[in-house]
Amino acid sequence: MSSGKVLLGVLAGVATGAVLGILFAPDKGSSTRKKISKKSNAYAEELGVKFDKVMESISDKFESVRADAVSLVEKGKSRLEGAEAELNEAANRKN
Repeated sequence: MSSGKVLLGVLAGVATGAVLGILFAPDKGSSTRKKISKKSNAYAEELGVKFDKVMESISDKFESVRADAVSLVEKGKSRLEGAEAELNEAANRKN
């Protein structure tokens, strides 16, 4: 599941919970607002932690791909140098 879908799901859950909490709240308005505020803060904190994990995962994958690309470039350079040396040898033999 993509991080965008997870983020959207979390935000939809927070909004739904807040609306239902207001509609069915047996407490006074001020008490309900405090509860919603606390829950919203808790959800925001949880969302921040999940976001940090997703960003760390993306960063790790990027570094892995970058390292693989560097390795492939080095192999390509090595093969090119070998082919160049063979071409030079073949050209020298013909002269």
